[in-house]
Formats: sequence, C-alpha cells, structure tokens
Amino acid sequence: MNTSRPALLTDHYELTMISAGLRDGTADRHCVFEVFARRLPTGRRYGVVAGTGRLVDLIRDFRFDEAEIAFLRSSGVVDDETAAWLSRYRFTGDIDGYAEGELFFPGSPILTVSGTFAECVLLETLILSVLNYDSAVAAAAARMVTAARGRTLIEMGARRVHEEAAVAAARAAYLAGFGYTSNLAAGQRYGIPTAGTAAHAFTLLYDDEPAAFASQVAAQGKNTTLLVDTYDITQGIRNAIEVAGTDLRAIRIDSGDLSVLALQSRQLLDSLGATETKIIVSGDLDENAIAALAAEPVDMYGAGTAVVTGSGAPTAGLVYKLVEVDGRPVVKRSENKATVGGRKIAVRRHKPTGTATEEIVVSQGVPDRLPNDRALQRSYVIGGEPVTGPALAESRDHLRQCLISIPWEGLKLSAGDPAIPVTIVPAT
Repeated sequence: MNTSRPALLTDHYELTMISAGLRDGTADRHCVFEVFARRLPTGRRYGVVAGTGRLVDLIRDFRFDEAEIAFLRSSGVVDDETAAWLSRYRFTGDIDGYAEGELFFPGSPILTVSGTFAECVLLETLILSVLNYDSAVAAAAARMVTAARGRTLIEMGARRVHEEAAVAAARAAYLAGFGYTSNLAAGQRYGIPTAGTAAHAFTLLYDDEPAAFASQVAAQGKNTTLLVDTYDITQGIRNAIEVAGTDLRAIRIDSGDLSVLALQSRQLLDSLGATETKIIVSGDLDENAIAALAAEPVDMYGAGTAVVTGSGAPTAGLVYKLVEVDGRPVVKRSENKATVGGRKIAVRRHKPTGTATEEIVVSQGVPDRLPNDRALQRSYVIGGEPVTGPALAESRDHLRQCLISIPWEGLKLSAGDPAIPVTIVPAT
C-alpha cells in the first residue's frame, strides 16, 4: 500500500478559482470534468490507461493539514473562508473511467469526475500528474513488450527519476507486461516480482574478475546472473563459467554492440558446455533497440531510462476539462483546443472475430449497442467512497487482451494513425 500523502499537490490557480467560487456561490454548482487526450504522442498508435488504481487511494487520502493551511494563509494564497473550506475537504463526488490497462485514443473520456466545482477542480493537478506519468510509462513499456516478442523484460530505471516516480514507473511497466522490476519498494508495495544482479562496481572492488564472480556465486548460488563485460567480455564469460560451472543461470551484457556480442556470447557459452545459461542484455534499451535484437539469441532485456521516461514521450498529453455544469454541456472553443461538451459514455466496437474496429463516444446519452460492443467505463468512486477494482494482475491481463484485439497495424513501432478511430457524438 502506498503510504505517501499528496500534501499540497495542487496548483495556485486552482485555489484562486475556489476562493472566488466560494465567495460568489458558484463553488457548489454541480460539474463534470473529463480527462482525455487531444492527440497521441508523436509516433504512437495507442495510449494505455495506467495509474488509476493508485490514484483512487491518493484521492481518498487527499487532505490539508494545519501546517499546509497555515502556509497558504501566510503566503496570501487563500483567505479565511477558503482556509476553513480546505480544512474540511473530503472528496464526496463520483469518479468513473476506463479500466487500468485499457487502451485509449484521441478523444477517449478515460476519467470522468463529478461533484461540486470546488471539490472537483481541486483534484486537477493530482489527477493529471498521476495519469500523465503512469500512462506514458505504460505505453512505452507496452511497445517494448511487443518488440520483445515474448521474451522477459526487467524494469531497472529507478536511478533515472524521482524516488516515488520510480515506484510508479515499476508498477506501470509491470502492468504493461514486464516480468520483473529491480525496485524493491515496488515489490513490497505492489507485489511485483523483483530481480537484479551486481553492477560493474562490484567487479572492480576485487583484485580480479574471478574473485568477484566467486564471491557472488558463494553468496547467491549458481542461480544468479554474472555481469561479464567489465573488462574483456570473452574472458569474462570464460571466467564466469570456470567459477560457476556450466549450470550458471545467466550472464548480463551491458555495453557494446549488443547484436554482435549476444551472438558471439551464445556461441562461446555453447562451446563451453553452458548451453542452458541465459543471456540478459541491458544498456539504454528502448523499443526500437529491443526490436533490432529480435533475431539474436537474447533471453531477457533490462530496460531503464527509456521506460521510466516514456521512451521519448514523458507525458501522455492528458488534459482535465470541465464539460458540464448543472446538467448543461459546456464547451471550450479555443483554436486547436476545442472541447465537446457533456458527460460521455463510450463503447468499443468489435468484429465477431474480436478485432476492435471503432470507439463510439456519446455525449449526454448512451451509444446504441451492437452484439460485439464492449462498455469501457466503470466506477472508481461513488459518493466519495472508493469502489474495489481489479487487482494489478487482472489489469495486466486486461491490457494483454486489449493489445491482441487491435488491428496488427496498431502494434507497429513506426508512426501512423491511431490503431482505431474514435467517433464522438455531441450532445443535441
């Protein structure tokens, strides 16, 4: 369970709106906000919903303590009325949205938040910070899983991001299909399998490489992974097998031309009789680098920087917009940022074979259902109370099924149109 508290995870401008709304009475108007993407990051054909599972816990615990309110008062951010309102704040509205692991496309209403204007607008920064990051990582990780073609991936990017972001990234990567994380906090908090091996520093600590390997094998047994490229990789492999024997679990290669080195390493391992010793590669791998290794004798990939930074798309580009006030649809007409008003209901349409063909989104109504349509939204919070949802393992399986359902073109790593179109029917 994540015990961190979203203290003051709100923006100044949100409190400016709340203060004004409390003064003139509009803060209590019933509103509907939606989270959606206007477009996908460049080169992407789908997005992945991630983070909602941990977001619900954060919203449940969203509070302002005395010290935070005192800061806001002393800084002149809020007046006495707003400070008193914040001290009593509890979200009492409803939240519906796409399941974790669901795919989304431009215009998909992936989260719907309804309640008073003040209680909903206060959550904008929290909601977007969680969903934008987690969804970006999950989409990058899903592409890597596709590129790996069934081979196992380890998430190992904790040293490249904020410490809490590292835990969130490990969770999102596991949701997307990674087999392990090196992040022990994520293992404890979310039950994700953990794995790891020694770094180059461990080898350098010893007078020679065989001594380092012998120490690791003595402590870990032969079911360990030896990092063989600190010095000369060919000699490193020979040293590893000489020390551990031909039943060593795995070697890891972290630098150089991985395509060439993987093939040469496999040949050398086989010649030494270590035919079952696996080869793990790491070192700034992204989905394209993983795809380039598809034909090589690689058994497992370690991905770090690319996965935790969204592989070039560190945010999912999600926005949080007001779409309904007291049952009346409202729209933003700004150029290139126009919105469609009204609360929306979405279904995904499929062929009888199960292939997804279209997403239908209806504002202030319900889509006409065909036999192979699937409803996309579920309840997360009702009347301020969280609704128990699927476990992370179930969400992981849901994403796997979703990726199977989209046309094969949608899984390409090259740039292209979204995997399926979204048709939005506006309120009449």
